[in-house]
Amino acid sequence: MAADSTFAATMKRDWFGNVRADILAGIVVALALIPEAIGFSLIAGVDPSVGLYASVAIAMVIALVGGRPGMISAATAAVAVVVIPLVKDYGVDYLFAATILMGIIQGIAALLRLDLLMQFVSRSVITGFVNALAILIFLAQIPQLTNVGWETYAMVAAGLAIIYGFPRITKIVPSPLVAIVLLTAVAVFWNLPVNNVAGEGKLPDGLPTFALPNVPFTWDTFMIILPYSLTMAAVGLLESLLTAQIVDDMTHTDSNKQQESAGQGLSNIVAAFFGGMGGCAMIGQSVINVASGGRGRLSTFTAGAFLLFLLTVLGPYVGSVPMPALVAVMIMVSIGTFSWNSIANLKRHPPTSSFVMLATVVVVVWTHDLAMGVLVGVLLSGIFFAGKVRTMFSVERIRREHSAVYKVTGQIFFASVDRFIAALGPESKYEDAAHHVVIDVSTAHFWDISAIEALDKVVDRMRRNGRHTRIVGLNTASADLFDKYALEDRTGLEIGLAPH
Repeated sequence: MAADSTFAATMKRDWFGNVRADILAGIVVALALIPEAIGFSLIAGVDPSVGLYASVAIAMVIALVGGRPGMISAATAAVAVVVIPLVKDYGVDYLFAATILMGIIQGIAALLRLDLLMQFVSRSVITGFVNALAILIFLAQIPQLTNVGWETYAMVAAGLAIIYGFPRITKIVPSPLVAIVLLTAVAVFWNLPVNNVAGEGKLPDGLPTFALPNVPFTWDTFMIILPYSLTMAAVGLLESLLTAQIVDDMTHTDSNKQQESAGQGLSNIVAAFFGGMGGCAMIGQSVINVASGGRGRLSTFTAGAFLLFLLTVLGPYVGSVPMPALVAVMIMVSIGTFSWNSIANLKRHPPTSSFVMLATVVVVVWTHDLAMGVLVGVLLSGIFFAGKVRTMFSVERIRREHSAVYKVTGQIFFASVDRFIAALGPESKYEDAAHHVVIDVSTAHFWDISAIEALDKVVDRMRRNGRHTRIVGLNTASADLFDKYALEDRTGLEIGLAPH
C-alpha cells in the first residue's frame, strides 16, 4: 500500500502538479523545436520530416519513461553530425536502423549503470559545457542576423523587450510565448520582409507511420551501422546526463539518471520506427521549458504533442512564424544558460579549475563536438587531480637507538611512486645509517599495483644494502594488495598489519 501511495503521489506531482504552467511552457518549446529540428535534418542530409517526427516521438516517449521530469529531448545536432557519412553512403533507412541499435545500446548502458560515470565529471567541466553550449546557441543565430533588413533587427529587439519586460506585468503566460504570438501577428499584418519558419524547409503535412527500416537484416548491415550507433549512443547519453544535471541544479531537484538512460534508449527506438532520426536531451529547449515554468512530465509531453498538432493541423500558420521571434527566444536561452558568475570565479577559483573550464569551452566551441570537449575536460581534471594528490604524502626519517624508522603519511599511487621511492633511502646514504630499518605505513594507503611495486623496490634496495627491513602498519586493503602482488622472495622482511 505504501508503494502504491508513493507511486500515486509521484504521478500526481509529475503530471498534474503544475498543469497550466507545464502546458504553456510545452507550447513555447514546441514552437522553438521546429526550426531546430529542420536545421538538424538538413545537417544530417535528410528530409525535414525526419527531424520533426523524431522530435515528436522522442519528446512524447521520454515524458512517459524518462528519469528527469521537465527536461526536453528531441532531435539534436550532436547526433546529426555523427550520421552525415552514413546517410551519404547508405541512405536514410540505414540511419533508422542505426538509431534503433543506438537505443538498444543505451538500454544496455542503463543496465550496466554507466550513468555512474558522471560522478567523474567535475563541476568545472559541467560549467564549461554549459558556457560552451550558450555560446554555440548564440552563434547558431548569426545566420539569421546577417544579410537581412532593419526589420529583422527591430523584431529581435522587440522580442527581447517583450521576453524580459512582460514578466513585470504578469507571469501567468510565459513571456517567450507572448513574444512569438505578437511578433507573428505583426509580421503577418504588415507583411514584413523577414524570414519565417516556412523558409527553413518543407513542413510535413501528415502523421508519421510505423515502418521497419528497409535494410537487409544481415551481419554486414550490423557492422556498417555499429560504429555509428556506438558513437550516437555515447554522445546522446553524455549530453542527456549532463543536461539532466543542469536541470537538477536549476530546479533544485534530483533525478533518476539510470531511468533517464533507459528512457533515452526507448525513445530513440520508437522514433526510428516512425521515421525519425536519433536524438537526446536539449539544453536550450530545457532552459526554455524551465524558464517558462515547466517542471513536470506534462510539459515535455505537451511539447511533443503540440508539435505534432502544429505539423498536421496548423502547418500553414506555423510557417508564418517569423524567425526573428524565435531568434529572440534563443538569445534569451543563450543569456540564461551562460554561467555569468564563472567569469568572476576565474580569479576566485584555483587556476587548474579555471583552466579546465576554459579548455572545455574552447574545445566544444572550436570543434562543435560536445563529447570531445567534455572528454578533454575530464582528462585535464584527472591529470590535475593526480598531480595534486601525488604531493599529498610525506616521509619522515627518525633515528632510534637500534633502527631507523621511515614514517610514511599520505596516498601512494601511480602518480606519486617516483617521489615515494626517492624519499625512502637508501639508508646507506646517511652518516648515522642503521642496520635495522622500519617502514611505518600506519598513516599511509597504497592504492594500486604501481604503489605496491614501489614498496617492493624500496624493500629490495634496503635488502641489497644489507639492511634488515620491517614494514609495519599496513591497513587491510593495502595488505591484500601486498600479499597478491609483492615480491615472492621476502627473506629478511617482516610485515606487520595495522591494529584494528
